[in-house]
Amino acid sequence: MATVVLFHHVLGLTTGVTELADRWRAAGHTVHTPDFFDGRTFATIPEGFEFSKSFNTDALADAAVAGLPSDVVYAGISMGGGQAQRLAQTRPGARAAVLLETCFPITGEWAFGPWPQGVPAQIHGMDDDEFFAHEGDLDSARELVASGADAEVFLYPGDAHLFEDSSLPQYDSTATDLLVERVLGFLARV
Repeated sequence: MATVVLFHHVLGLTTGVTELADRWRAAGHTVHTPDFFDGRTFATIPEGFEFSKSFNTDALADAAVAGLPSDVVYAGISMGGGQAQRLAQTRPGARAAVLLETCFPITGEWAFGPWPQGVPAQIHGMDDDEFFAHEGDLDSARELVASGADAEVFLYPGDAHLFEDSSLPQYDSTATDLLVERVLGFLARV
């Protein structure tokens, strides 16, 4: 079984994020869910984004994993996926990465550096999500796959962002069930 760190999205550690983690835990995995916002949650992405600018998320993510073994699976949703990707690429010993609705490029100005050899990745998002599909994340995910990395991209029909969070109105249970099935299969093989 894997040890996973699941970083929440910009709305905070919502009950929907913890429910997603619980689904992975039910399969026998250890899942840590650090809370960058100290219990605060937000109703809109702009509100959460504005709040997140008031602190250093890199430092919070680094502190959240400091006491964990190096061979963890880094997972994250949207904003949290950025931290998961950064740590998977820069913290030696990463076991794998699960990036939900985000992917940074592996070359150029926004890159954390090259993708580390031997670190598999899964990237999930909706095919018409304004952030994932239309702001470059999907292109970055495809770049990662094309680089020869052990990476897979899974697209779901729809335009919802944060679709796997059951506490939000845009929750898509069908897409989330398939996402969970795919992630659990991935965790079983890494």
